Amino acid sequence: MSQALTQLQAADLVFWDFDGVIKDSVAVKTVGYEQLFLPFGPALASRVRQHHEAHGGVSRYEKIRLYLDWAGEPVTQARVDEFCARFSQLVLQAVIDSPWVPGVREYLQEHRTRQHFVLITATPKDEIDQILRLLDLAACFRSVFGSPTPKAVAIREVLTLSRASPDGALVVGDSETDLDAALANGVGFLLRRTTLNQKLQERHPAPAFDTLRES
Repeated sequence: MSQALTQLQAADLVFWDFDGVIKDSVAVKTVGYEQLFLPFGPALASRVRQHHEAHGGVSRYEKIRLYLDWAGEPVTQARVDEFCARFSQLVLQAVIDSPWVPGVREYLQEHRTRQHFVLITATPKDEIDQILRLLDLAACFRSVFGSPTPKAVAIREVLTLSRASPDGALVVGDSETDLDAALANGVGFLLRRTTLNQKLQERHPAPAFDTLRES
């Protein structure tokens, strides 16, 4: 058994990120951002892509505010809401159709009654609830947190309400945001390695995994 799987199985409380950890869906969101801002020119679309890839786990509300500013557009609440709705339309089905991270779905289904699973994601709460229902995963999680609740706040809230020890908890993520949320709460971190988080792999070299399937 791998070190990563051993650490995962030893945790009583596990906080899971979604994109890049449960579904390999980071790329489809990259395409979504590019499509959304391509009308403002290929140079801006490329800048948006690079920023998104370097800042996984950050809410789309924060990103779209920034990208609208780069585009010279008015950063009003109405404009942000409009672009967020358009982004959701672009990516929702693509996220559902994206590949599973190997072994994760099986792990969630097999261990959901033995371990306390919580989902923490930058995806809006209503959208992630819909995705989980359509993927038949909702029953795997005792609670689900999405934007606008920051991940660090969600972790702190669950630890407090469940009176759980940080020593028995673990965050499974693929971004700096995930690691920082774990560190802010004194919780262990398990990294899912991807081609987009090379810098994070240097910052947190182990434990980590590519797949949860045992060879």
